Amino acid sequence: MDNLTFAVTMVVVGMGGTLLTLWILSLIMSILKSAFPYKKEEEGK
Repeated sequence: MDNLTFAVTMVVVGMGGTLLTLWILSLIMSILKSAFPYKKEEEGK
């Protein structure tokens, strides 16, 4: 495998892994947001 092929493979794997990780984190955040919705506190307490 020449250097250019190896470089392109590393770029695809690196960017793919980064985007996959970010997508998984956003999925976890949306699940947590639906599990624990934000409730506004009343000021009268």
